[in-house]
Amino acid sequence: MDCVFCKIIAQELPGKFVYEDETVAAIIPIDQVAQGHTLVIPKRHYQDIFDIDEGVLRDLAVVTKALAKQLAKENSATGINLVNANGKDAQQSVFHFHMHIIPRHPDDGLDMWMKQGL
Repeated sequence: MDCVFCKIIAQELPGKFVYEDETVAAIIPIDQVAQGHTLVIPKRHYQDIFDIDEGVLRDLAVVTKALAKQLAKENSATGINLVNANGKDAQQSVFHFHMHIIPRHPDDGLDMWMKQGL
């Protein structure tokens, strides 16, 4: 399989792990959009929300919550964005399910909210 996240999990590519258990890992993305930006990924390959095992999704959600709380505290963040895309038309860039945790601060310049185009 030619999946960058699977290769990182298998240690075929370097990755900066900040959390790891039997089913879930969290890594720092190469291109962070904010200090503390972290990706939470299942260790087993699932393409997207439609493919992921429900038990693994539950584990991933619990880890995401714990890391969001930790990252908010460590980065003195006043907010957190959780971002997930599923499918090419939703702008999924790596076709291995993943959740972005993005700590936010006042006037940080990030605008991650959807714009109405209708």
